[in-house]
Amino acid sequence: MKSLALRLYGANDLRLERFDLPEITDDEILADIVTNSICMSDYKATIQGAGHKRVPKDIDVNPIILGHEFCGKLLKVGKNWQHKFRVGQKYGVQPQLNIPGHEHWAPGYSFRWIGGNATRIVIPREVLELDCLLTYDGDAYYKSSIAEPVSCIVGAYRCSYHFKAGEYNHQMGIKNGGSMVILAGAGPMGLSAIDLALHGPEHRPGRLVITDIDQARLDRAAQIFPVEHATSCGVDLHYVNTAGQDDPVAFIKAVNNNQGYDDVMVFAPVPALIEQGSALLAYLGCLNFFAGPAKVDFKASINFYDVHYMGHHVIGSSGGNTQDLQDSMNYAAQGLITPSVMITHVGGIDSVAETTQNLPNIPGGKKLVYTHVSMPMTAIEDFGARGEKDPYFAALAEICGRNKGLWCTEAERYVLTHAPRREEDA
Repeated sequence: MKSLALRLYGANDLRLERFDLPEITDDEILADIVTNSICMSDYKATIQGAGHKRVPKDIDVNPIILGHEFCGKLLKVGKNWQHKFRVGQKYGVQPQLNIPGHEHWAPGYSFRWIGGNATRIVIPREVLELDCLLTYDGDAYYKSSIAEPVSCIVGAYRCSYHFKAGEYNHQMGIKNGGSMVILAGAGPMGLSAIDLALHGPEHRPGRLVITDIDQARLDRAAQIFPVEHATSCGVDLHYVNTAGQDDPVAFIKAVNNNQGYDDVMVFAPVPALIEQGSALLAYLGCLNFFAGPAKVDFKASINFYDVHYMGHHVIGSSGGNTQDLQDSMNYAAQGLITPSVMITHVGGIDSVAETTQNLPNIPGGKKLVYTHVSMPMTAIEDFGARGEKDPYFAALAEICGRNKGLWCTEAERYVLTHAPRREEDA
């Protein structure tokens, strides 16, 4: 079986190549990939090459396939796994394998025959034995490809915790019916956090405040998740622009009857936001530092007087575990959440190398890839302009326009039917 894949041979050495996959063993599975989502971690692996902790040293002779947020269908199942998986099933893969002795190994970084930017892959024994191959029953492949970043938010909501004064039992999760503020929360990850807070099946805040300093982002968030809709979900939702405020803490507290918040989440690695978060906590409040800083010496001040006397506590999270990922896939499949709020660009496999190498300079959220097709990486908001000369993009602009400017199942089906093919589905 042949595959077309983007392979990493060294630092900034990405090559789109067609090659033969090996025959699978009884402990492996042959799979087709339809969608992959590009992650900033892909950029880091690209610029570091063999210097990346997850990337093998011999990629110059044994290149790896880049990408770890993918979805497709199973093509051939080795006999040792036929009791659990069947041909034709849609799937996702938990990239955090935690293999004893090789804890940093992961699909999309460490393996020669499995990675997201490919048309076909061999799922190795390690993924199967560690229960990291997950089934997915949704109506669109892209929803599963976006499940990994969604799982990060699911994990963050679950690892927040609360307790009662004088008791030592932690109630895990954001406070049900409590007050929550998400600082810098109108970006792509923030939109997904709003989605989960309104529609997730677990704990739900009674009041949710989203802050940002970009009014356009706040307006876009309010368009996707109107205040009136949040009210119907039982959540008192507020969008707050803190730009130019002399006292942003007092400004944000005023929305909550001049009270502190049970849950404070920080979605940007900015010291001033962490200090705001510390000042915004209510009695026994939980501060969740969700944003991932790039600097290893990143620091910020918090009020330790309030840690001691007010029960303030700080937690952080990075990524989601296997259950978080499976639940994220299930929520999307059941239509509870809309993971496409994270997607701002869509392209084909021939756009991945350039997009990955320039990822920090491309604004917006997730970049979604359809691995079997040829398509330039294009912002959804630019479909209309391209559509003035290209009926293909005109059709996509019309479809997304009927869906609040969001990617959707209908748009995916149009791409899979009408986009130029680089390789046919198996």
